[in-house]
Amino acid sequence: MGISDRVLRYLGSARNIAGSSLALLGVAAHFLGLAGAFWPVVVAGLYGVGALLAPPDRVRLTISPAEVETKRLRADLDALLRRIDRRFPDDVHAAVNALAEVVGDVLGRAEQLTSSPDQLHVVSQTIRSYLPSSLEAYANLPRGYALARRGDRRRSAHEELLAQIALLNTQMRKVADAIHRGDEQALRDQGRFLQGRFGGSDLDLSI
Repeated sequence: MGISDRVLRYLGSARNIAGSSLALLGVAAHFLGLAGAFWPVVVAGLYGVGALLAPPDRVRLTISPAEVETKRLRADLDALLRRIDRRFPDDVHAAVNALAEVVGDVLGRAEQLTSSPDQLHVVSQTIRSYLPSSLEAYANLPRGYALARRGDRRRSAHEELLAQIALLNTQMRKVADAIHRGDEQALRDQGRFLQGRFGGSDLDLSI
């Protein structure tokens, strides 16, 4: 691990947060005229006390099955994106990137996603089957053939590919909305619990 990584980890650690909080009290005492001429020593001492007394950060080495599965899916998605080359027009790249952004947001909710087998199946198939199959079929067509409409076809192969990607994007947004609705419901349930336990609140959670 590099020095910058160690610094970033320490800045976000419980020790630094506790030390900084006490140091701010020392600065406040200085402005109130309570720390005297040696206020820098007082501030440094308070920081040290806070950093020493703060509990160490919890070590988390285990990885949940949900994280394992979503990490695999994310790796597969990244590998697919790397394989999309200049054979695909710019608008196809843009459509795929937009879809990947939605899928990435869904994969970031590992526990919620894997708690719904149907949604997980749709996301998995989109990454590993639906999207690559559409892209592969298009890539195997001659460029001129892919862009031209032939006979009584309503749209070209290029337009067909964009339509299929748009359909996948719509489905992924439905999955994302379902996950967000679950988060919202959890927030409402917590609000009802808090209101029942502690009485009224200035925070209106009945959205």
